[in-house]
Amino acid sequence: MPDARQHSPQAKALGPFSVWLSLPQLITWGSVFYTFSLLMTPLEAELGMGRAESSLAFSLALLAEGLMAYQVGRWIDAGHERRVMTLGSLWVGLGLMVHSFVTSVVGFYAAWIWLGLGMAATLYNPAFAVVTRRFAQDFRRAIITLTFLGGLASTVFIPLFAWWMELWGWRQALWALAGLQFLVCMPVHFWVLHGAPRPQVSHADRTQPEHAAPAGKRNPAVPVREHLRHAPFWLLALFMVLTMSVTSALPAHMIALLQESGLSTAWVLAIPAAIGVIQVLGRLVLFMFERYWDVHAANRWIPTLIPAGIVALLIGGFSPVASLLFVLLYGLGNGMNTIVKGTAMAQYVSRAHVGQLNGLLGLPIALARAAAPLILGLLWSAEHGYSLALWWLLAASLMGTAALWAAQRSALKTLR
Repeated sequence: MPDARQHSPQAKALGPFSVWLSLPQLITWGSVFYTFSLLMTPLEAELGMGRAESSLAFSLALLAEGLMAYQVGRWIDAGHERRVMTLGSLWVGLGLMVHSFVTSVVGFYAAWIWLGLGMAATLYNPAFAVVTRRFAQDFRRAIITLTFLGGLASTVFIPLFAWWMELWGWRQALWALAGLQFLVCMPVHFWVLHGAPRPQVSHADRTQPEHAAPAGKRNPAVPVREHLRHAPFWLLALFMVLTMSVTSALPAHMIALLQESGLSTAWVLAIPAAIGVIQVLGRLVLFMFERYWDVHAANRWIPTLIPAGIVALLIGGFSPVASLLFVLLYGLGNGMNTIVKGTAMAQYVSRAHVGQLNGLLGLPIALARAAAPLILGLLWSAEHGYSLALWWLLAASLMGTAALWAAQRSALKTLR
């Protein structure tokens, strides 16, 4: 029987589709997620806020994103991806415009809650669900391609937005970001997401990896709640929550942590700025060589790079060499781990319901991302610096990796 993929126009268009869909990812990650830190200082000065008050706005955005994630996943699983992501770009653009007129703390918080809701409809989670539905056999490769440009968002938009703020001021600079949403992201989403496939109604198994199970042994599609009765979903939930807590805590403290290593100021600033490039390098390595690797072995070992980097810091005592090794391992690990997190639910739980299943984790992940930087700050001390915090990060990253291994083992044993 001929392979249906040979006659599928969607399969042939995987590369161009993923590249086009990655452009709004670059712009939206850069416009919303990575420019917040640049807005903090001028907003604090104009609105009379302290650092804790201004930081609360971003936490509210993450919580709003988490609350909306499940509903967005349902809409995408139902085939409404074009409407969701196009209107999501409109929503984000309007939020950036409204933000430029903020004159009060309440208005500042409201703008970021609005933007958080827009993030739920435009960032990686909905995009990953889209390519998983469209490219059932090659969704992992599509996700790798999709994250190339997204990984460069901080590298591109932090200096770009800083330049725009210097030229025009922060309010007018936000107009430029809104313009990118209206003139680039909206049209690209509307154009590239036409012809969404119908909702999947068969060939989903309770716990079997759907892409690997023999066709004759697959069960009919089951409701989303059925997957919640089995270990792989909950183990993957633990993996994602713990991993996201680690990767959310580190960026907020990265510069202070590197300063303790004795590096020069230039290196302290340059190394975090290079993380985006290192992440993309890791994804490029995965893109080029994954066809030669066993996908499940890659999934097992990629998450170990982050704890390995933390071990390098602990053993090296924050020496410059240890700090450089840490950032290299963290950047590579975080870059490739995005692919593991984006594909694991489809590989080990259900491809048909991946949008909703990942959406169910939106709020727990948002809470973890909001709490993790605070936990790291509480664990810091003048006497021991970040040593205790690093031990906590190591424990969390190792437990997350162990949960992924257990989820994979539980799902794959049904194939033996």
